[in-house]
Amino acid sequence: MRNKINRHKERADVLNRVVLAGIGPGFDKQENDPDLQEMKGLIEAAGLELVAVMLQSRHWPDRATYIGKGKLLELRHLVDELEADEVVFNVDLSPLQIRNLEQALEVSIIDRTMLILQIFKQRAHSHEGKLQVELAALQYQLPRLTGRGQAMSRLGGGKLRGAGEQQLELDRRYLRKRIQDIKNQLAKVEKTRELHSQRRQRQGLKTASLVGYTNAGKSSLFNAICRKAHSSGQEQVAADQRLFQTLDTTTRNVKLPSGRELLLTDTVGFINKLPPHLVAAFRSTLKETVDADLLLHVVDRSDPLYLDKMAVVEDLLNDLKADDKPTLVVFNKIDLLAQSCSYHDIVTVSARTGQGIDELLYRVDVMLQNTC
Repeated sequence: MRNKINRHKERADVLNRVVLAGIGPGFDKQENDPDLQEMKGLIEAAGLELVAVMLQSRHWPDRATYIGKGKLLELRHLVDELEADEVVFNVDLSPLQIRNLEQALEVSIIDRTMLILQIFKQRAHSHEGKLQVELAALQYQLPRLTGRGQAMSRLGGGKLRGAGEQQLELDRRYLRKRIQDIKNQLAKVEKTRELHSQRRQRQGLKTASLVGYTNAGKSSLFNAICRKAHSSGQEQVAADQRLFQTLDTTTRNVKLPSGRELLLTDTVGFINKLPPHLVAAFRSTLKETVDADLLLHVVDRSDPLYLDKMAVVEDLLNDLKADDKPTLVVFNKIDLLAQSCSYHDIVTVSARTGQGIDELLYRVDVMLQNTC
């Protein structure tokens, strides 16, 4: 068998070339499909080079290979022609499907959850963040060991070895032990966080968290507020257009118009169908976010699908028991709109130009005074 998996890794300056595959709309409708565009954004965020898209229009996925036999053969030819290193599927695959696809295509197979886990692994910098990502990856991998392929082995950090019933049980035992070790470490971190929260409450400090769909501009808005109200007058976090740019939470002390101080937190963005393993692993961090005195729901108003993405965020907040938390909706990126708009009980801002930041700080100040 030809060894084509990760064949370009010897050249550090070359991105892995990937083909996006799965079940989806016809070619003429692909540009208007939001799920497909989001997958392309995730591929870019993972640092991969998308070289082709091949989707099959069918009602039900194939149990063994997800796509049909004819399409699989066509995909094989495309992978060979373009010398692709990996194939990314736009859904979560079963262990059987991953194994069969890797045997048929002779390249690594990455499903949607694997892709998001790779992005989170790249973006985690704090000790807690790294532990949370590892926990999510191991919890995703544990029930899938039987059919794991090359991509699953990478999620295991290279610690898992060959096949065989005895080795499989050793792998499972190792994963279970590591999962419990990480949970114990995160429990200690959560206890420390609770002590800090109690201290802030005794000091009378109010807290607010920026929440919203990934790429809504939360980090840019956080920086805009810090330029205006933080003692340094400077930006505090990295911000760009990539999905999940922010993973580790950042908190800064800002001064409101009344002179009172506020602890403002920038948080990880939400996404449609966020893998449950990530939600579970990041639950303590998300809980701290939603336990804030005020939530600022940041929305990219220039996005044609902004209402749908607002609903995704609201559903996740509901799952986290935070749907009754005082919330201020903030429409961001209004500088990209053809005409200005005004809304009742919604603040409009542009994190890029600074428009509306003073009004936002005033509204936050008033809302926090009313919650005292």
